[in-house]
Amino acid sequence: MPAISFQQVSKTYRSKSAHNEVRALSEVSMDIEPGEFFGLLGPNGAGKTTLISILAGLSQATSGRVLVHGHDVVTDYAAARRSLGIVPQELVFDPFFTVREALVIQSGYFGVRGNDAWIDELLHHLGLADKANANMRQLSGGMKRRVLVAQALVHRPPVIVLDEPTAGVDVELRQTLWHFIARLNKEGHTVLLTTHYLEEAEALCNRIAMLKQGRVVALDRTSALLAGTASTMLRFKMDAPLPASLAAQSRVTGRIVQIKAHDAHEVETVLGVLRAAGCQPEDLEIGRADLEDVFLDIMNGPEVKA
Repeated sequence: MPAISFQQVSKTYRSKSAHNEVRALSEVSMDIEPGEFFGLLGPNGAGKTTLISILAGLSQATSGRVLVHGHDVVTDYAAARRSLGIVPQELVFDPFFTVREALVIQSGYFGVRGNDAWIDELLHHLGLADKANANMRQLSGGMKRRVLVAQALVHRPPVIVLDEPTAGVDVELRQTLWHFIARLNKEGHTVLLTTHYLEEAEALCNRIAMLKQGRVVALDRTSALLAGTASTMLRFKMDAPLPASLAAQSRVTGRIVQIKAHDAHEVETVLGVLRAAGCQPEDLEIGRADLEDVFLDIMNGPEVKA
C-alpha cells in the first residue's frame, strides 16, 4: 500500500469575474511508497502547494482522490491527518505560548499524552533546547521555522511533508534539519519534499516528480533523471558576449556561463569556437550535469497542453 496515492487529481478555480476557470492541477497521478524520500519540484505556480493543500485537507480537489496509507483525505480525514506531519511554507505561530507549550498543545490535538521525552528530543535535535521556555514572539524567523518542524513531528507521523522548509533560513538550520529528517527517513518515515534548492533535492531524494502548469511532466528516480541529460557541463566566467553559435545551448547567470557537452569531442568543439571568436573564459571547469540542468531542460521544453 502506498504511503501517499494521488489518483487523477484535478483542481480548478473560478476567476473573480466568474466567466472562466483556472486549472491549477490536471489529472495528477503518482504513488509515493513507504520509506521513500520523494521530491516534488516545479516553478512557482506549477501546482505544488495546491497539491499539498489537498493532501492536508486545506483544499478539496475538483476531481480525483488522495489517500494516505489507504485513508481517503476527504471521507476518512481523521485517520489520514493522524498519519501526516506537514511543515507549511508560511510562518504560522501562536504568540501567546512558549515553544514547549506550543508542542504540548500540538500533541493534545492528536490525543498524545505523556509526550515530554519526545518533545525534549525534538527540541534537542532541532537546536531549540535553549529556547524551550521562550515566547514564540521572541524567536527569529529561522527559530520559528524550527518550531514548525517540531510541531509537524510531535505526534510521530509516518508521513512527513515539507513544503519549502528551508526557504530564507540560515545554513545551520538547513544542515540541522536535513540531518534529523534523514535519520527519521532511515527509521522508516516517508518524506515528501518541495524545494527550490535543487541541490537539496538531488542529495536527499530517491525519486522526483516535476510539475509544470499543473501536470506531471517528469517522474523517475533521481539517478535516472540525471542520466537522461548531458553527462558533462562546461562552466566558466566571461565578460564578453557569447558567439551566436553557442548562445542557444548555453545558460548564462551574470558572468557565469554553462554549456552542455556530451563528451570530450564536444568540449573541444566549444573551446575551439570560443578561441576563434577571441573569447577568453576564466575559471574554466568541466563537471557533471546536475539536477538544475535537468530541471531547466524539462521546464524549457514544449509547453504543456491544457
